[in-house]
Amino acid sequence: MHEKDRHRIILSAVQDRPVVTVIDLCVLTSASEATIRRDIATLDRQKRLRRVRGGAEAITTTPFVGLAGRPFSVNETMHIAEKQAIAAAAVDLCSDGEPIIINGGTTTFQMVHPLANRRMQVFTNSFPIAEHLLKNTRNTVMLSGGVIYREQNIILSPFENDVTRNFYAKRMFMGAQGIGPLGLMEQDPLLIQAEEKLIGQADELIVLVDSSKFANRSSLVLCPLDRIDTIITDDRIPDRTAAMLDAADVTLIVVPAGTTQKEEVAS
Repeated sequence: MHEKDRHRIILSAVQDRPVVTVIDLCVLTSASEATIRRDIATLDRQKRLRRVRGGAEAITTTPFVGLAGRPFSVNETMHIAEKQAIAAAAVDLCSDGEPIIINGGTTTFQMVHPLANRRMQVFTNSFPIAEHLLKNTRNTVMLSGGVIYREQNIILSPFENDVTRNFYAKRMFMGAQGIGPLGLMEQDPLLIQAEEKLIGQADELIVLVDSSKFANRSSLVLCPLDRIDTIITDDRIPDRTAAMLDAADVTLIVVPAGTTQKEEVAS
């Protein structure tokens, strides 16, 4: 690889994270450690990055517009077994040919694997969900229009004239920041605005959350409990929470973590 090409890759990498190690840059460029150290020294002299022990960091970072909450890359490493079991139970509710909406999130992303054997009409605002379904399944995929938010890997638009209003869905599948007596909660106003539009396009709203979400709270309520048709969660849900959902006439599907078996508790 030419020196200029390596420099472009190195400068791109240091904008992506606080510190990039020499080893990381060797993998990205297929260059030796000695070569990368020389490149870092050159770019440091040119004031294009800052050399630090074992790697490099950006002098200034590009300010990306982001949303409140943890990045997708962090969330996807948490409660993986629970998310896989919950997602499999969600796909079990679908029939081939049905139009569905899958909202962006790390739990809903796990639906892509059992969907590999289906032929659905899928509308999503998630770039990774759309990409995986297009590459690995026979499902028809439609993406919403708007801005791609890098850290959450979702596409959101504040405008009314996007394609959301033109898609009808039998069911919408979504996650949540938290669930409590007041309803389903999220952290960002723009996220709520976009999700309200999606919810309005579906006959049924199905929420996919691991049991830890019932302890989370946020300052913004997306919708009340009585707007939710079904919640799919794992078997660590507290009894008092299950009773709360039963009182709100929410169907609760409890899935043992790491399995595809499900039990309908309330309807």
